[in-house]
Amino acid sequence: MPDEAPLGLFIEIRNMASSSSASPTESVWELPRLLQMEGSIAQLKEFLGAWVEECDPEVREMVRRQLSGKAKYFRPVTLFACFQAMQNRPIPTRVLRSAAALELTHNVSLIIDDILDRSRFRRGELSLHCRFGFLPALMTSGYITAATHRIVSDDPFGVQLIAELMQRLGVAECLQWRLRRRPLGIEDWRKIAGEDTGSMFEICARLGTRDDSLRRFGQLLGLLYHGCDDVGDVRGTAGLGGGSARDIEDGILTLPAAIALRDPETALLFASGDPENLDAVAKKLRLALPEAEEYLDSIAAEAEAEAKANAKRPETLVALISHTRQLSQN
Repeated sequence: MPDEAPLGLFIEIRNMASSSSASPTESVWELPRLLQMEGSIAQLKEFLGAWVEECDPEVREMVRRQLSGKAKYFRPVTLFACFQAMQNRPIPTRVLRSAAALELTHNVSLIIDDILDRSRFRRGELSLHCRFGFLPALMTSGYITAATHRIVSDDPFGVQLIAELMQRLGVAECLQWRLRRRPLGIEDWRKIAGEDTGSMFEICARLGTRDDSLRRFGQLLGLLYHGCDDVGDVRGTAGLGGGSARDIEDGILTLPAAIALRDPETALLFASGDPENLDAVAKKLRLALPEAEEYLDSIAAEAEAEAKANAKRPETLVALISHTRQLSQN
């Protein structure tokens, strides 16, 4: 497929998002209902609930607390949507267990992110390290990580992909940190985001289809999610979490930053790391938002073209793209 999709697809995606009856907030929190996956997510919750009760008593309360808050279930929904796009039958046990392992892996990343970002709250409650301490939170993240492999232990394909995901996420975080405060561009952002959020959604797609047929679709959806997160942070959208102030302070390459850094003056401010420049950099990022939104339209169009070219029943995937695309909006 060409790197750039036709302009008509860009317009179509934007019209889908703006004409949807679901607001951005509704899209992010009500995705299972909007995509008619409440039954599959209920099965997932039941599985995870039973697993929590089997955890060692020493960590059970911490695990329960981490999983008990309001969750978006974006990743399991993506996995189930990719399965349904290729199979016309109920979700099999191995796919359900893969979804559980994915959701647990995501929660491991949230625990670590909260510690690194010094976030006091997660899902409306004290974050795990603030409630129980740094060491218990870190050890709980390790406990959960080991559990993900046990959950899919009878599924070699699942074991392989969960292991691949953990390694890729670790590499992506190191890459992003090493390249902070550098005057890089959109292609650099795309590489970093594609191995960060993109790898998570790519693995969702591969676990759902049990092959690579929707691999690129998953990566594009993750890239779209990551970019919407970047733009939403600058706008002040609370739907996805995160925060632009921390990204600016750390010199993280977000999509608006990749656009704004074309200006040499902005690049110098961004690279300096001087707290006195944060407001000036933030203003430059806000000016980059219209172009960032256009670029997100192009990613959404790429993802839709990929879904239509490779899925037997792409309708749910197209709807998933539309709801994801709304997440950058106020």
